[in-house]
Amino acid sequence: MPSKRLAGSSFTLARKRYTDLGVDVDRALKALAKIPVSLHCWQGDDVGGFENLGNTLSGGIAVTGNHPGKARTPDELRMDLEKALSLIPGTHRLNLHAMYGEFGGKKVDRDEIEPSLFRNWIAWAKENGLGLDFNPTCFSHPKAADGFTLSHRDKSIRRFWIEHCRRSREIGAAMGRALGTPCVTNVWIPDGFKDTPADRQAPRERLAAALDEVFKKPLPAKHNLDAVEPKLFGIGAESCTVGSHEFYLGYAITRCKLLCLDAGHFHPTESIADKISSVLLYLPEILLHVSRGVRWDSDHVVTFTDELQAIAREIIATGRPERVRIGLDYFDASINRIAAWVIGTRNLLRALLLALLEPPAIRAAELAGDNTARLALQEESKSLPFDAVWDYYCETKGVPVSGAWLTEVRKYEADVLLNRR
Repeated sequence: MPSKRLAGSSFTLARKRYTDLGVDVDRALKALAKIPVSLHCWQGDDVGGFENLGNTLSGGIAVTGNHPGKARTPDELRMDLEKALSLIPGTHRLNLHAMYGEFGGKKVDRDEIEPSLFRNWIAWAKENGLGLDFNPTCFSHPKAADGFTLSHRDKSIRRFWIEHCRRSREIGAAMGRALGTPCVTNVWIPDGFKDTPADRQAPRERLAAALDEVFKKPLPAKHNLDAVEPKLFGIGAESCTVGSHEFYLGYAITRCKLLCLDAGHFHPTESIADKISSVLLYLPEILLHVSRGVRWDSDHVVTFTDELQAIAREIIATGRPERVRIGLDYFDASINRIAAWVIGTRNLLRALLLALLEPPAIRAAELAGDNTARLALQEESKSLPFDAVWDYYCETKGVPVSGAWLTEVRKYEADVLLNRR
């Protein structure tokens, strides 16, 4: 841990600088501490899961790299998550996929899953003060081999996936009920056409009808929140994605579901930051999957980019960040997997802090119609000493400051991960 001089020197000077600009730093830090981020379990084992069904990765999902130390069991994955969380300031959540249940060596197909398969995850989350989120796993399965699930032409296959998603909602509700915090259960499917389809309408009609079946049973919002996730395209679905943004926007608004905006699921030049305020005009809450696409939805580790800062700023600018449920979604096996969690989550939190520290004069200039001052102040704010505030926040939350966390990750790799060979 760093010297306590940090609080008395760099942070003191930074707080004075911000105070002179009308920013309440203490208020910003309190606000940041109230924003949870849902870490994605699938970064820890390369989207493998623990089903024992012998399925191979499919559905347009590809994990590259072979860094040593991949989690092979639920206990190893939980151990790795605990290490990552110990290096990230604040209290957060975990996002689980259905294929991460603990099946006791038995083959349990996805239309047979139930809450008991996740009791160890629930107990672990309760012990660590975490909330849980959940996802049906509509990929990497023989009944998704042709690229279609809820929109499939075959009614029996549609029924299989409807039942899987229905049971996933029940699991999400059980998690929310046990932990006292709503579980966001997010439905994403890979359905789409590799080449130009002759009929786009019928698959979307089937998808809408199937989703209505999935969501037919009302579940208490205090236990479960339903979300639906669009995508521009996927590998093997380059020409038409059945669950497009327009499809799910309409579905979410008419059925009052959370719309999931994934940073990698749109055109490369399209930013989800601009969509946040628009969608929140029509929906009470939304879900964000913060990722980093490079040329396509390649799910790279989140870095401190202009795009990330724009997303964070829009979350804070709504005035009610609790209306935005934030999760991460990427998987990188080319680097230490724990470091990937830590880098991405800390960068997202840094971006949120930067937004919380924005001088009020910027918005005041816009309200006054002084666009010259607005631009000038926006540029000047980029050199404000927010890094000293971030270091102070990490120090007060008992986690390493700056890059000191990397030493702990390297030690954990040497002591634990390399022994998994």
